Amino acid sequence: MPRPRILAALSVLLLCMAGAARADMVTDWNSIWLDCVRATGGPPCPIARAGAMVHAAIYDAVNSIDGTHEPYLVRIPNPSFASPEAAAAAAAHDVLVYLYPQREAILDQALEASLAPISNTPAKRTAVGIGHRVAHAVIEARRNDGSDDATPYPVGTLPGEWRPTAPDYSNPATPNWGAVRPWTMIRGDQFRPVGPLGISDRTSLLQSPGYASILEDVRQYGERNSAVRTPYQTETAFFWANDVNGTYKPPGQLNSIAQVLARQQHLTLAQSARLFALLNIGLADAGIVAWDCKYLTPLDFWRPITGIREADTDGNPLTQSDPSWEPLNAFTPPFPAYISGHATFAATAAAIFQDFFGTDAITYTIGTDEPLYTGSPRTYHSFSEAAIENARSRIYLGVHWQFDADDGVAAGSALGHFVYGNILRPAEVPFADR
Repeated sequence: MPRPRILAALSVLLLCMAGAARADMVTDWNSIWLDCVRATGGPPCPIARAGAMVHAAIYDAVNSIDGTHEPYLVRIPNPSFASPEAAAAAAAHDVLVYLYPQREAILDQALEASLAPISNTPAKRTAVGIGHRVAHAVIEARRNDGSDDATPYPVGTLPGEWRPTAPDYSNPATPNWGAVRPWTMIRGDQFRPVGPLGISDRTSLLQSPGYASILEDVRQYGERNSAVRTPYQTETAFFWANDVNGTYKPPGQLNSIAQVLARQQHLTLAQSARLFALLNIGLADAGIVAWDCKYLTPLDFWRPITGIREADTDGNPLTQSDPSWEPLNAFTPPFPAYISGHATFAATAAAIFQDFFGTDAITYTIGTDEPLYTGSPRTYHSFSEAAIENARSRIYLGVHWQFDADDGVAAGSALGHFVYGNILRPAEVPFADR
């Protein structure tokens, strides 16, 4: 990258890090990661994996010094005087350079800026060494996890089978992600729902009265020039979208919520490290859950733009085809519909937030990266409220069926509570007391 662009990008990062409502080192590096996501784009699952690697490393680096909770992967023995801030920055930097090598110069300068306020003492040098070691352990642990499996996916042509969609007809994205090695789960299908409307085979689903009702719902509310969708619902569709490159994508929006919560609830560095690790490890597994359903079940279900246009082939007398139907959003994500990744990610995050803060009822205000959203920041009064709206937004956008949203919420909620209950728990005896 040319030097002027490097300096411009770094200046943005430094402004964020030096603002009036300055975050701790965890949210600083979360922002730096989200800037990498905006710059490089890509499908949501590799992004969720990257977030989990970054924040698992930050957490284990901080927890190696703090020692009050179980490690995710490793605990590096160290003197108690080591700087957790320096350890967090070094760990995040090394993982991000591994994941985004094209941004190494920007990340090196961000690390220098993070470490500059910390006195150059043995506490700092020891901590940086801890960060390096933890990052190496995390990187090595995720090698050969299946995330690089590029085996081609056979696209179907039968009624109900997913196929590439207008306008760009992109090939299926990350079709093998359901088989990626999980972060907390025993296996990728651990939270797989029975199927849409409780139906597990495609033909029976297509011919059911419930499917006809679901199709009519999205046909009306998700149509580009809908006569029934309200202006607020249209804005809802765009508020949660973040589908296109240049945005922080769905995992990034949930991380932006965590940033708001960390500041608003005045979390300590250790608490913030744990919250972001739980969230991002949960989101990484949520991607596996959703993609298992999308590609590794007999459904492989088509998107509304295909199902509505080709309804004359579904064998259901209650559906009616509309060959000219257009969704609100011109872009339909290039992978099967069932279940919704947005819904699964959102519900996983909501469950983790509920368990972490001990309540669902926290009020917070957030924004979005979506360029098509023209409204103001939105205020929510519970985590479940936001998750359910996020899931429903995909119907307003015209890219999902309601059962994609419902089953995504159910699977994500179960996963989120599972993650919180099984990792990063309080240590029975804090390391410092052993």
